Amino acid sequence: MQDFSFSSVKTVINGLGSCRRQLGSSARQLGITRALIVTDNGIVNSGLIEPALASLTEAGISSVVYTDVVADPPESVVEQSLAFAKEQGIDGVIGLGGGSSLDVAKVIALLTHSSQTLQQVYGVGNAQGTRLPLIQIPTTAGTGSEVTPIAIITTGETTKQGIVSPLLLADIALLDAELTVGLPAAVTAATGVDAMVHAIEAYTSKLRKNPYSDVLACEALRLLSRHIVTAVEDGSNLEARQAMLFGAMLAGQAFANAPVAAVHALAYPLGGHYHISHGLSNSLVLPHVLHFNLPAAYPLYAQLANVINPYARAKPMTLAEYFIDALQTVIHAIKLPSRLRQVNVPESDLLMLAKDAMLQQRLLINNPRELSEADALAIYQAAY
Repeated sequence: MQDFSFSSVKTVINGLGSCRRQLGSSARQLGITRALIVTDNGIVNSGLIEPALASLTEAGISSVVYTDVVADPPESVVEQSLAFAKEQGIDGVIGLGGGSSLDVAKVIALLTHSSQTLQQVYGVGNAQGTRLPLIQIPTTAGTGSEVTPIAIITTGETTKQGIVSPLLLADIALLDAELTVGLPAAVTAATGVDAMVHAIEAYTSKLRKNPYSDVLACEALRLLSRHIVTAVEDGSNLEARQAMLFGAMLAGQAFANAPVAAVHALAYPLGGHYHISHGLSNSLVLPHVLHFNLPAAYPLYAQLANVINPYARAKPMTLAEYFIDALQTVIHAIKLPSRLRQVNVPESDLLMLAKDAMLQQRLLINNPRELSEADALAIYQAAY
């Protein structure tokens, strides 16, 4: 067994109604007396914030709410949220929402009482000191942000930067599927595929794949592949919703330690230039990246084929091809677009996208097969 290290959140609370029943007592155990809830207006307007507020009040914890988080949060929103947090005299942070809210919550917890600026903590390992107590409550089953040490911030028209630090790992991740019931089918579908990609790329990650992340990735993919169609078709099915939340978290723990690769590298330019959601961007390029990786990764893809279908029997290459076909079947079943042309990406932009994808070297180095700009262009063309 090779040497490896593995890090994750200290505590996971998994259960229906756990936000209402356990958030307040959990916050009190962390020493929080005045909490900042970081969320978006959609969460507030839908009433999903009410269980959190009620639980905190019952525990004797005062709270304030920051609601101006937007998708792919820009630096301006992060700076505004930090200023708000400092004004309010908070001593703990609760992220409630999708990956954007959870990422902003991480930055607030890190920088509210820090002498560092946002610009100083970009990159890997640049954050210093300590942070405020942090609880993360996802309302989508996709990003895994509740258990990752990463926050992604939009820094320009089409550019993003990441903050990567163990300090961003939450104290508690709380998974309550009752908070996901109102999620639109298209969002459930796209975020679910995002989580599946996390599991697949963690399992095949070239540099830091390890036995611990492998176990998590396999169980994540088993849960996600088994329940995603039901969760999309019947959004009120709480069993499927809770399984998706738990699977997405496991995938988050896996890729936080065995990083993602070319699927994400080719997905990021689609989000940056055309504001296609991250999950859908992943879905659009997923089968084509996997086909490209087959010569190097087919033994691992064959193993993943048996995760989603334990009864499949064939030679490894045949199983690997079956695995890719099975993923395409899922994408079709949950009614996600499968072609770049369907989401209005101009064919004339494909070379530009390939050049941008090559800037994601921190991800491409994890890919099981080396990928050139010409390869990236060929993948985009296949996806077109």
